[in-house]
Amino acid sequence: MKTSSMGQSKKIVTIITYLALGLGAIIMVFPFLWMILTSSKTVTESMRIPPSIFPAQIMLDNFKDAIASLPFVNMYLNTALMIVFRVIFAVAFSSMAGYAFAKLHFRGKNILFGIVLMQMMLPSQIFIIPQYQMVAKLGMANTIFALVFPGLVSAFGTFFLRQAYMGIPNEIGEAAYLDGCNQWQSFYKVMFPLTSSSVAALTVFTAVFAYGDLMWPLVVNSDLKMMTLSSGLATLRGQFSTNFPVLMAGSLLAMLPMVILYLFFQRQFIEGVAMTGGK
Repeated sequence: MKTSSMGQSKKIVTIITYLALGLGAIIMVFPFLWMILTSSKTVTESMRIPPSIFPAQIMLDNFKDAIASLPFVNMYLNTALMIVFRVIFAVAFSSMAGYAFAKLHFRGKNILFGIVLMQMMLPSQIFIIPQYQMVAKLGMANTIFALVFPGLVSAFGTFFLRQAYMGIPNEIGEAAYLDGCNQWQSFYKVMFPLTSSSVAALTVFTAVFAYGDLMWPLVVNSDLKMMTLSSGLATLRGQFSTNFPVLMAGSLLAMLPMVILYLFFQRQFIEGVAMTGGK
């Protein structure tokens, strides 16, 4: 009797769990579906109250208007270059800094690492003005370098890879030293390959954060041809009224590269998130 009641209670808990997960999935997917549906509506339909879910007629002209309004080829290229360079610099500098903080002994190490942690605690918006002044004095505004500049060094990447290196036994580095490796060879031949999963996770998060960065690209690059997808889409929003179907069509076009990348590299995305949670 107890066994049957326990089995029935487990089934009820399972059903409730699946219902809750299904409801959460619907809530997360609904904005994406609403964006697709709105991109095919007329302006009148998009502003109707009560709102109409399905368009009376599919309007593909919204996509033509979005493409005509923005230089999507330039924005795709700018976004891709920004992501690639930010990932390269984040992995390179964060790996070296994380290794130094985890395995090397030098004066002021704890103070310097405390500064890194302090940077993580502060909101990124307070760095915009000094960073912009530095880029402007270098004469590099409206360039790809300006987009990459805040990502040259990653405080999060330094902290994250430091934790990864701390999980590697010191005996491995000592064995490499006994085999004739100097400090640099011990780093890039022995230690760095052992952090491949952590580097993959850092790559994923750096790419996602760079793709969604809005404020900095909007501030530093005023030329429309040098904007990224996120900052370029912000120009489609009017001051007093907005053509929501064209805005949603542009948003859908901007999302396609990341959606395609996720479909091809979803295993790496999931493993990176899971591994980061384990850390």
